[in-house]
Parts: sequence; structure tokens; C-alpha cells
Amino acid sequence: MAGGGGGGRASAQRRAALAALITLLLLASLAFLLSATGTASAPNSAPFRLAAIRRHAEDHAAVLAAYAAHARKLSAASASQTESFLSISGHLSSLSSRISLSTVALLEKETRGQIKRARALAGAAKEAFDTQSKIQKLSDTVFAVDQQLLRARRAGLLNSRIAAGSTPKSLHCLVMRLLEARLANASAIPDDPPVPPPQFTDPALYHYAIFSDNVLAVSVVVASAARAAAEPARHVFHVVTAPMYLPAFRVWFARRPPPLGTHVQLLAVSDFPFLNASASPVIRQIEDGNRDVPLLDYLRFYLPEMFPALRRVVLLEDDVVVQRDLAGLWRVDLGGKVNAALETCFGGFRRYGKHINFSDPAVQERFNPRACAWSYGLNVFDLQAWRRDQCTQRFHQLMEMNENGTLWDPASVLPAGLMTFYGNTRPLDKSWHVMGLGYNPHIRPEDIKGAAVIHFNGNMKPWLDVAFNQYKHLWTKYVDTEMEFLTLCNFGL
Repeated sequence: MAGGGGGGRASAQRRAALAALITLLLLASLAFLLSATGTASAPNSAPFRLAAIRRHAEDHAAVLAAYAAHARKLSAASASQTESFLSISGHLSSLSSRISLSTVALLEKETRGQIKRARALAGAAKEAFDTQSKIQKLSDTVFAVDQQLLRARRAGLLNSRIAAGSTPKSLHCLVMRLLEARLANASAIPDDPPVPPPQFTDPALYHYAIFSDNVLAVSVVVASAARAAAEPARHVFHVVTAPMYLPAFRVWFARRPPPLGTHVQLLAVSDFPFLNASASPVIRQIEDGNRDVPLLDYLRFYLPEMFPALRRVVLLEDDVVVQRDLAGLWRVDLGGKVNAALETCFGGFRRYGKHINFSDPAVQERFNPRACAWSYGLNVFDLQAWRRDQCTQRFHQLMEMNENGTLWDPASVLPAGLMTFYGNTRPLDKSWHVMGLGYNPHIRPEDIKGAAVIHFNGNMKPWLDVAFNQYKHLWTKYVDTEMEFLTLCNFGL
């Protein structure tokens, strides 16, 4: 029994040794195969895969860090979002620093999971991020407008069109209310579509240009013209304003759309890239510090460049009211001339000599001081004739000559027009345009009633308390009193 037991133990030991040997051989073979595979693949696929994973991780870490920086500026309600951004960004940065050839298999799955979470969180935050960016921009605009108007009031330099007279605060208030409404609901008031509607460039329609920063006045011009038109849908108004006022115009016309199907295009100076210091002496003089040059007023000399598809444009000032259909202006024969306007001279008054400095030899050579002056307010421009006669280039020459303000007062745009269109202006019948409602209390009622356009030129604008009572109702009846901001801003309508 004893001998048999010893043999059994020896047999078991031999079997164990054989199993151990086989196991070692298998392990050695596996190690060799793994070593060979690692050696063959390491110089090729692993580094590229490693670099790609590291790059993805670092890119998403940077994106989330940027969102986190913005989220810190938001309200306390965004604190959890900030923590999420920072947490995932930290994980990705940590993973990126730990990635190497030896850890690729262990970290790849974790890294891709974090990247997936980062993409989902960034996508969800993008809409809020973009909206907050727009709100911040509009907030900056509100502050800029407020500061500009405050400085102007202190200096007594507010433009008469926007705040002359006794109640400039009402218009200031209206602009601020409209901007605040844009801030409160930025996404509900869209910007212009990337592709303008075809009506804006259709030369077969009736096109008007208005250059103004007074949204209330512009709304009256558009409303009165629309109601007087036989075919309102064929009338297109191109309104150009300063960039800081454009959001206020957008809010007004989004809440109170143009009546009867008329079309309104809202534009800012910045929408015209050709308006720069190298191409325009107006821009250059303003950038050089000449604050006497009112940019919006002088933009009228760029009508052909602003609207290259159009053939005829009617220029309206923002202090007019339209009482009769203006479609007939597109049938007025200009006789090959560029401009049609109301002549204002009578006897020896209101002639070129009143507006231009004829002591300058260059003026004496080119112009007649007895030539009859005309008025802005309602003008018909043949843009094809304008381009033919190179009127914009002529205007540029005059602006260069008047750089020191010796030929005419640069604060007034009329002398520049008189010289630019000298010998190129056809008189309009007086029934088209009756002037003086902003300074003359003795205009005959029959003249006002029969006029296609009445013009509140002068300091007593109809939106001010100093307006003539006998004329004010002619303007206020076109004010959209359902706009709640008018009551809030104490307009005495």
C-alpha cells in the first residue's frame, strides 16, 4: 500500500510538472505574439489613433472652456451650467495629459464618452449662447444711444429733426423703449433675410429713399404715403439710418407693420461697404474730426451706388406728410435732367448767392449767383441720368474743395445739392410740394389742401410742443397711436 501510494504521488507530480510546462509554453507563445503585434502596429496605427483622440479631447476642452467663460457672466441661474462646462473640460484636459501608447486601450473608451457628453452639452448651450451674445450687443447699443443723446443735450447740439424744441426727451424715451423691447425679446424680432425680397430691387415699382434717425417721423411718412396711394403694394420705402438706431426701427416696424401692403427696407450706413474713407470724402472728413458734416444728410449723394438696380427714386425728408398718390412722379418728364424739385426763388430772394460763398474764385467761375435755388423735401432723381453725368464724382470734387468749410456751411446739405445738380434740375409744379409748415403760420389753407406733399421744414416740427396748432393735426392723424410706447413717453398727440 505504501509503495503504491508513493507511485501515485510521483505520477501526480509528473502530471503537474507537464501541465506547468504546457502553461509556460502557452504563455511564452502568447507573449511572443503580443510582442510581435505591438511591435508591428506601434509605429503605424497606434500613434495616429492616439493623436486623433488627443486632438478631439483638447478641441472639445477648449470649446467648453470658452462656453464656461461666457456662462460666468450670466445670471446665477446659469451656475449649474458653468459647473458642467468646467467639470467636463477638466476631465477632457486630464484625459488628454494621461493619454500615451501604454494607456490608449484603457482611456479610449472613457475619452470618447466624455467627448460625446461635451458635444451634447455644447449643442444644447449654443442657442442660449448666441441669444445672450445678441442681447449683450443690443445692451451696448442702448448704452451708446443713451450716452450720445445725453452728451448732445448737455452741449445743446441735438439734431433739430430728432429733438429740437421743448420736448426732446419724448423721442429719446421712444428710442430707449424700443431698444429695451428688442433686448427683452431679441429672437421675436428677426433681422432682414439674407436674400432681400424681389420688390426691393424691382425697377417697375415706385421706390422712395428716406435718410433719418427719427423712427416716429418715418412711420408717419410711410403711413401717409400708403393711405394716399391707389396701389399701396407697388410702393417701396428704403429707410437708411445710423447703425445704433437700426434695432429701434426694426422693433417699430415688426410691431406695427407698414399699412396696406407697402414695403419697407431698413438699412444702416454699415450695409454699404463702399462708404469708407478711401472712397468717400464725406466719410474721410468725418473720421478726421469734422463734426459739422451730418452723415445721414449727405448719404443722398450716393443714391445710384446704394440702389444700382433702380432707375428712378423719389427722395423724401422725414418731416413731410403725403396727401396724394405720388405714383404720378414716375411719369414726370425730367427732360434728360437728373433732379426735379420745387424752386423757391422769388424776386431777388433764395438764389444761389444766398447759399454759397461767391467770394471764392472757383465758385465765381462755375456758378451764377442769380440762379434760382430749389428745395429738398420732395425730389425726383433719374438715376440713369445721374450715372451718365457722373454727379457723384462731381459731388466728391466739391466736398474736397470745401474741406475747410469756405464754400458753404457743411452743416447744410442744400448748397452741396445746388452745386452738384447745377443746370441739371427741372422745376416741379408747386402743387406737388408745399413748404413752410414748420415756420410760417400764414400758409393759405387751399394751398395746403391741394398739395401732394406738405413739408414741416423749420424748427416747429409737428412732433414737438412748439408746433403750430393749425397744422399739427395734419401730421398726428397718421401717427399709430396703438404703439404703447408713445403713451409711456408722454407724446402730446
